[in-house]
Amino acid sequence: MTVMMELFLQIVPYIGLLAVTVSVITEGLKAVPKLNAIPTKLLVYLVALVLTPLAYIAAMAWYKRPIEWFVVFACFIAAFFVAKVSMNGWEDIVEIAKRCIPKKHLEDGQ
Repeated sequence: MTVMMELFLQIVPYIGLLAVTVSVITEGLKAVPKLNAIPTKLLVYLVALVLTPLAYIAAMAWYKRPIEWFVVFACFIAAFFVAKVSMNGWEDIVEIAKRCIPKKHLEDGQ
């Protein structure tokens, strides 16, 4: 398996966990009358943009590892994937993966 594929397989569970958390927090925030006026998709993006870097910072504090600035930046990019999964489920992400992963990896079961 390639290094990129291994990294992808390590990140996917975290994206799923963050997506579920974003969905639960968004549902809770939509119960607040003032926040109910905000469109749900916008609120999902905002929650994901806040929660994803915070989750990384908390994980690095837990593991007592240094916080790298470029990974925090990558968290902001990953937040859009988290929001997408949170809003539309896994179908869109699986479709993107099928387009990006070479066919030989999918056919060989790698």
